[in-house]
Amino acid sequence: MNTGHRPLRMKGAMMTPDPLGQLYETICVRAQASSNESYSARLIAGGPSLAGRKLSEEAVETLIAAMQDDDAAVVSEAADVLYHLLALLATRSIPLQAVYDELARRSGQSGLAEKASRNQSPS
Repeated sequence: MNTGHRPLRMKGAMMTPDPLGQLYETICVRAQASSNESYSARLIAGGPSLAGRKLSEEAVETLIAAMQDDDAAVVSEAADVLYHLLALLATRSIPLQAVYDELARRSGQSGLAEKASRNQSPS
């Protein structure tokens, strides 16, 4: 099924000791499996639309858990949010390192200043 999304770039994938990096690598590997055998493969085959919809559902579940003061549920749902975010990145062939690089770029500056810089229109 061609959903119009770009294929995953597996070549040169970097193995990393950080848990998010390891999870992203696992998602990318499992995406190559049959969608009958792997939830990750099914999710990625559905493209950004399916992954985004699942990410949205998990974000709402995280908010509900937080509002209910259920820390264990917040932790569990947060893990689901991170998984689905990484799957969404994979559907767009966006390496996790690109997100790390963006976070590094923003490091050390005020969140308000960073947000204002995104809202400025080019001259």
